[in-house]
Amino acid sequence: MLISQTAEYALRAVVWLASHPQRALGTARIADATRVPAGYLSKVLQSLARAGIVVSHPGRRGGFLLSRPPEQMSVLDVINAVDPVQRIRTCPLSLTTHGATLCPLHRRLDDAMARAEEAFATSTIAEIIGQPAESTPLCESPGVSLTMRQGKEE
Repeated sequence: MLISQTAEYALRAVVWLASHPQRALGTARIADATRVPAGYLSKVLQSLARAGIVVSHPGRRGGFLLSRPPEQMSVLDVINAVDPVQRIRTCPLSLTTHGATLCPLHRRLDDAMARAEEAFATSTIAEIIGQPAESTPLCESPGVSLTMRQGKEE
């Protein structure tokens, strides 16, 4: 199962915000760091705000912050805020003989989506940013943020 580009962009933004909780960050700053087009990101952040994932602080020193700690936010929360996971509830071919009874093919596909949904639901944003790995989320090399690498203020 693939997630949409919108969900990918939302996850990048949320992971970046979780990694930089010190102050509200503007759309341009987040877009640069996450390599998401600023116009698109603005719409994604608005969706995240409507869903209660982020809060917006207007003004010159404004920007976005997570609405709650990353330990209390699942990957599924973020995905469902912008492009909910689609499960197969009835026959996608609209075969009246199938109705809500899925054929073996569609049952397997839905089972796989259910497992992915469960994995997203049990993975927190804190786990993503805190998991030891050879590469750091959204960074070229471990321990070095994209903005630090480019010589910009952190």
